[in-house]
Amino acid sequence: MLPAARVGLLHGRVKKNDKQAIMREFAAGKLDALVSTTVIEVGVDVPNATVMVVQHAERYGLSALHQLRGRVGRGSKPSLCLLMTDSPGEVASQRLGILCETTDGFRIAEEDLRIRGPGELLGTRQHGWPEFRVANLVEDVDLLMQARDDAARIVRQDPRLQQPDHAALRAELRRRFRDKVAFIDAA
Repeated sequence: MLPAARVGLLHGRVKKNDKQAIMREFAAGKLDALVSTTVIEVGVDVPNATVMVVQHAERYGLSALHQLRGRVGRGSKPSLCLLMTDSPGEVASQRLGILCETTDGFRIAEEDLRIRGPGELLGTRQHGWPEFRVANLVEDVDLLMQARDDAARIVRQDPRLQQPDHAALRAELRRRFRDKVAFIDAA
């Protein structure tokens, strides 16, 4: 696409010394373009980088996209970050639209949480909604912080939940999380 351009390539399999050499060349203006995976997400400061294209942007979390777009526009020249998607559905449009509305990382993270959910607290899913019956992680932060503090106090006082008052709590934790948390049965 850029036949006359000097293009560098970065990905996870490039050796550390080679990555550093490529980044030095790019920062010095010896490369016109850099094609990269997200290995450049954090810690890259190249003031002359002015355009970034992120393919399949719908696959990334909003915080990751916010970090990526922060890699351009560090110098005095105007910059542009293009977020490309092959699946322009309603959720993808809503999520990517947030990045067009604000550069406030806290608001972006809050909106991502509201749309995608937090994932599992004790598991591997990185998005979706936990099995809360009453609380909403976005709207009920104060209630959830109080519950966290109460749980921490109970565990400090009775780490194995062996007091009679905690028998029902222990049984419920065992029922819900036995396959996810082995320490519940360690006693």
